[in-house]
Amino acid sequence: MEPTSHYHYPLLKAFTEAELPVCLINPYQMKKYGDTELRKAKTDKRDSLRIAQYALEKSYSLIPYTPQDQKYEDLRFLSRQYSQRISTLTVAKVQLLSLLDETMPGITTILPLKSRDPDNCVLLRFIKRFKSFDVIRKMGKTRFLDSYQVLVKKTKGRFAGSKGLAIYELVLSSVTTRGENPLSAMTQDQCVDLVSTSQKAADEINLQMRIIAETMPEYKVLRSMAGVGDRLGPIILGEIGDIRRFHSGKALNAYAGNDAPPYQSGQFESRNRHISKRGNPALRKACFEVMQALKLTKPQDDPVYLFLLKKEQEGKPYNVAKMAAVNKFLRIYYARAMELYK
Repeated sequence: MEPTSHYHYPLLKAFTEAELPVCLINPYQMKKYGDTELRKAKTDKRDSLRIAQYALEKSYSLIPYTPQDQKYEDLRFLSRQYSQRISTLTVAKVQLLSLLDETMPGITTILPLKSRDPDNCVLLRFIKRFKSFDVIRKMGKTRFLDSYQVLVKKTKGRFAGSKGLAIYELVLSSVTTRGENPLSAMTQDQCVDLVSTSQKAADEINLQMRIIAETMPEYKVLRSMAGVGDRLGPIILGEIGDIRRFHSGKALNAYAGNDAPPYQSGQFESRNRHISKRGNPALRKACFEVMQALKLTKPQDDPVYLFLLKKEQEGKPYNVAKMAAVNKFLRIYYARAMELYK
């Protein structure tokens, strides 16, 4: 059967409970197999016949499905849910910043939008308290500064006096397009609540992921590698799953879509190949973020970071050097994790 998102789970569960042999076929592989037909038709019946024909022709190469430990399944499920919460958070931030351009233009240059701790974010509390620059202008300088200092104390912020004066100067020099509009205030408050709720939901999911990951032996190996923290570690572990599924580090890179398939014909052999990207995009993204973390922390004794610097010194483009380092990162992780099971 084709593993299409979560739609194949009921049938897969029924087959495994009935102890029937099951093989999962990559949907893209099945699509390319169907491209050989001259008359292309798309119906459920036709798809079933195509899958059955493929199973008969390729029976020698089919690999039986073996379920993973439930911990890996739960971790991957939470990883995908975490990604969705972060996407919602990003959209909410963009919408909030768009509204602020009309009600408080330029406020983010003084009070940045830091949603990692929404309860102590000065900007989010500031928006809830003052609504727009028009409200501040009517309050007057003294009353605004007193109110702002009280707000900053609640968030454990700093530089209340200097930032308060800078904000008031910005208020006097700004022109708002939707100042005291009650509809703007309502939608703005909704965006603030959405940012706060999305961040807390993402943090709660990440906490559960860490709790599950800490029960797995591979997690200690992954966390010991430079660039991997409490957020990226569970995500990478959940996307990879059971490391014993892969026969080599090359297979793990192929699973991530970070392999460069050979291209050779006659006397010609290409040496300028691109990665296939036929793999897990979430795993590729998480590993790329590890490379970004390495560039920030600069661990001089880390082999992956030194390899990344070497590729950059060779003149490799920005992304090419990082994906080459991802390849080395995954191969090192595979070798270290497999030692746990020998």
